[in-house]
Amino acid sequence: MIEHLDGAVIPTGFDVPVDPLRRAAHYTGDPGSIAEARSFASVFLEQLRIEWCATIGPRADGAVLLVVSELVTNADRHSKGPYILELEGTDSTVTVSVYDSSGTVPRRFPRDPERVGRHGLEIVHALAREVVVERVPVGKRVRAVVPLHED
Repeated sequence: MIEHLDGAVIPTGFDVPVDPLRRAAHYTGDPGSIAEARSFASVFLEQLRIEWCATIGPRADGAVLLVVSELVTNADRHSKGPYILELEGTDSTVTVSVYDSSGTVPRRFPRDPERVGRHGLEIVHALAREVVVERVPVGKRVRAVVPLHED
């Protein structure tokens, strides 16, 4: 914005966006859906860099992609229907939400390096600032807020 001496403010078109960047994709669970979701998230992160001028380092980039992979994999394996990946981002966080038709709430197992499998939610909790699971009318939503900067 440009401020004039008389106090008038003229928008320049180069202002920082106010609303978060939001994108959603629908998946049927066909083979390749998980890879497609990761690719969708990668494009989203690039859009966030361009539209929000977000600084996203390799660690945060990898964290978002891993959270997407884990949540979409869980939806793919445990729901009996399609699922939706929703991404919302600003210059400081990306919120990854996955909706699926299963009403069963995912279970987070205690750390056990000897256990084979079932580490997905444990990984998501390690990477996200906040993880929320809530029932919705047709199943559930798992939401994870991933910080883009180290605190």
